[in-house]
Amino acid sequence: MSEKIEKAMSLFSEKKYKESIDAFSSVLETEPDNADVYNNMGVAYSCVGDFEHAEKCYVRAIELDPELAQAYINLSDLYYKTGDIASAVGTLQRGSYELQDNLTIAHLLARVYIEDQRWEDAIVELERVLDGEPDNYDAYYDLGHIYFELGDYDIAIDNFENVLAYEQNQNNELIYYALAQAYEANNEIDKAISNYLKAIAVNDKFLHAYKKVGILFLAREDYEDAIEYFENYLDFDIPDEEKDNVQKLIDRVKSKI
Repeated sequence: MSEKIEKAMSLFSEKKYKESIDAFSSVLETEPDNADVYNNMGVAYSCVGDFEHAEKCYVRAIELDPELAQAYINLSDLYYKTGDIASAVGTLQRGSYELQDNLTIAHLLARVYIEDQRWEDAIVELERVLDGEPDNYDAYYDLGHIYFELGDYDIAIDNFENVLAYEQNQNNELIYYALAQAYEANNEIDKAISNYLKAIAVNDKFLHAYKKVGILFLAREDYEDAIEYFENYLDFDIPDEEKDNVQKLIDRVKSKI
């Protein structure tokens, strides 16, 4: 790495973005075909909110080096943040074509497809990711959400259970919550309750799980348990209207006991 590039990167790391842009521009005077410099300068422009120049830098980086994966990722992220989903998809599709073994791009493409509710396209990309990275639990998690949206709860459950097969995910309340929702939708109430309770065990401030498990206990006519979790839910900072509605529900349940 040249001294000029080191200086530019140092300025960038110090969040002196405008100065780093000047420094990168200086490098390009002697290295006009340096794709990495264009890509880094694009990031600097993005950091100061100059998306037009950032886009031009990323596009130029890709022109100079069609195999520069990070330029596709950065450009697609720029389009995504500005709400241009079609361009984000197109950029990642080109990156996926140019770099067919790059599973990071494939996974990002799947997530943009999910954002655009292109479920089948997303499934194809995620299965491609898992073919190359069978231990990619993030891909299983994304697949679980897709199949939940499609109403195929058995497959959603299988994917969420695959996520929990990895020990590092067993302290994540969101995974237990997602799995509980899938079991609930699949009318497997006992398993749904168990997973909502696991979400609470991991994070006792996870208020949504309290209400959910209260409703399921109520449906199962376990009135005392339902009251307990509804009352725990009321301890959280929730809107007054919601609090009043839940309190009325508790009062009705108590009248049944």
